[in-house]
Amino acid sequence: MHLTKTPPLSLGLDEAAAVAERLRARMRADVIGRDEVIELILVALLSDGHVLLEDYPGSGKTTLAKALGGALLDDEGPLPAFRRVQFTPDLLPSDITGVMIFDPEGADFQFRPGPIFAYVVLADEINRTTPKVQAAMLEAMAEKQVTVDNTTRPLDDLFFVIATQNPLDAVGTYPLPVAQLDRFLFKIKMQHIAREAELAVLDRWGLVAPPAAPLPGVARLELLAAREALRRGVHVAQSARACLVDLARALRADERCALGVSTRALVQAIPALQARAALRGRDFVSSEDIEALALPLFQHRLGLAPGVDDPAPVIADGLRHPLEALARAAAR
Repeated sequence: MHLTKTPPLSLGLDEAAAVAERLRARMRADVIGRDEVIELILVALLSDGHVLLEDYPGSGKTTLAKALGGALLDDEGPLPAFRRVQFTPDLLPSDITGVMIFDPEGADFQFRPGPIFAYVVLADEINRTTPKVQAAMLEAMAEKQVTVDNTTRPLDDLFFVIATQNPLDAVGTYPLPVAQLDRFLFKIKMQHIAREAELAVLDRWGLVAPPAAPLPGVARLELLAAREALRRGVHVAQSARACLVDLARALRADERCALGVSTRALVQAIPALQARAALRGRDFVSSEDIEALALPLFQHRLGLAPGVDDPAPVIADGLRHPLEALARAAAR
């Protein structure tokens, strides 16, 4: 398998931003009315995180993931760009990681990779599967590897999971454990698209698209190099880091929170902030980036106290003083 660990390409910050814009253009051509979600998914992909979508059935999650997979050029190796896994209660870990198959010609066992060996994996209704399968997913998401028959096999460096769960249907579901929720960079609550966008979807249905110049895709090595370029080229000031730490401490001390955010969440936030800054044409992280990403970064990591249902006002209150301190530091 083509699982190169070190990207041989070297990109500048402007080139990395151009790679992201090519991806954005491809996805917007296929997905209507989801510009904000597309940007968050691009931020997660560029910062080497995973995304949990909380959505309603038929809201376009599969189209979104396929659009991302279709924008990746998979001609560099045998791995497919996109795979979809429908999670059900009877799913086994080997159904996603792979299984050992006996080869009668060679009189030995050969490994047959599962659908998790892909660049982009859509884990559909991830909370419908058992804790044993979720544990296999946790290893893949956290360590970029799977263990089958006591043998550990690496996943690709680009491995990216888009998982979904239905917020309304709790029948036959297994709530995701805190440890697994913490492995998702973002939790995105998808709302119904605007009226005009929904009309455009209906107008497009059944029509044969006229031939047009294809939008360029993005190669795997370009994306890996873009990740490195963003980490090198986007500055994160000490005051911005202090803002994150002060936000975490405020949330941990808030009586509305039974469980605060982890240090791991703060570490994962740094490349996400760098990616958003680059997408907005900046080479530094600003208070705008922290304010925009705080909710998708931390809402799924908070354990709310009984009677508290909405994490948004809790995070907004926790942000107030850290953002004021960041603004004072920036004004000096």
